[in-house]
Amino acid sequence: MSQIQLWARELGFSQIGVAGVDLSTAEAGLSAWLAAGFHGDMHYMAAHGLKRARPAALIPGTVSVITARMDYLPRMDAADSADWQARELARLDRPGEAVISVYARGRDYHKVMRSRLQKLGERIAEHVGQLGHRAFTDSAPVLEAELAARSGQGWRGKHTLLLNRDAGSMFFLGEIYVDMALPPSEPVSAHCGSCSACIDVCPTQAIVAPHRLDARRCISYLTIEHAGSIPLELRALIGNRIYGCDDCQLVCPWNKFAQRSALPDFDERTGLTGQQLQTLFGWSEAEFLHFTEGSAIRRIGHERWLRNLAVAMGNALRTATEGVAGDVDVRALQASLLSQSQNASEVVREHVQWALLQAGISAEHPAQTAG
Repeated sequence: MSQIQLWARELGFSQIGVAGVDLSTAEAGLSAWLAAGFHGDMHYMAAHGLKRARPAALIPGTVSVITARMDYLPRMDAADSADWQARELARLDRPGEAVISVYARGRDYHKVMRSRLQKLGERIAEHVGQLGHRAFTDSAPVLEAELAARSGQGWRGKHTLLLNRDAGSMFFLGEIYVDMALPPSEPVSAHCGSCSACIDVCPTQAIVAPHRLDARRCISYLTIEHAGSIPLELRALIGNRIYGCDDCQLVCPWNKFAQRSALPDFDERTGLTGQQLQTLFGWSEAEFLHFTEGSAIRRIGHERWLRNLAVAMGNALRTATEGVAGDVDVRALQASLLSQSQNASEVVREHVQWALLQAGISAEHPAQTAG
């Protein structure tokens, strides 16, 4: 294993471990979560059912799972990295700024992780002579966090994410299913104690109990996985988050130990971070595809991108109307929304109309209400 650890480090991984394939004790929890409907529109999760907890059913012949962890916190200047959590939380107090989840500001992690996992599998195969292996990164019915926890990568936090004492939770997970028996790694104990910061901070109260998440209320789900209309009662709670949400990680005490990525792939892209809402809302579909090339953001498509921005713009207009926000360019937001109010798709148009109403403006009669 020491040689595999060395190869993994050379490929940019922070840690690897090994888990067995008997996840039967996790099946009851998975079944209950699905039965409660907490997966929302992610119908593929219900379709895959318990296959997630049965690695050998997904890839016949699998007898061990190599788990890998890769830090993704972007590299920063020393001045910026002094208290990155406070810096990110401050973005939420600037309603005119579009906030994208930290993990999505660089290159698509699926591509980065999968290619490097594949290379690691090939190096192991060369070393042992013959090895059946298959790499996954959030791309198949795999209980990633469960496997990672069982292999000693960390413990499941109350927000359901994996936590590591030396790295917090700002990392990606990946697996290599192999047909060779390897000695499993020792799991680690949990260290959340009585802390409930992640539960308390969730804007939509999506963490309904420790270790139990209702995805239907989660902002990451609503802005990425959910298609169509965002529930009215949740729109105001989304704030200026247009792709994902990091709140539960930003307040986690363990993330003061989060590690910078060793790879430039996860550096923040110019043009995405710190942008004003109306700037991103003004992107045509061609511009959206251009600026998100190679990014995980592209997968939501231009329509969902505009929908999310419209909600954030409505929230910014409401805070400005209430006299709360000082950084909101009200006229620019209104003009940008009105430009899309007639020509957008039905989904976008509905959210644009809602956004304008937050400032008392009717999309049908803007001149009479804009003041």
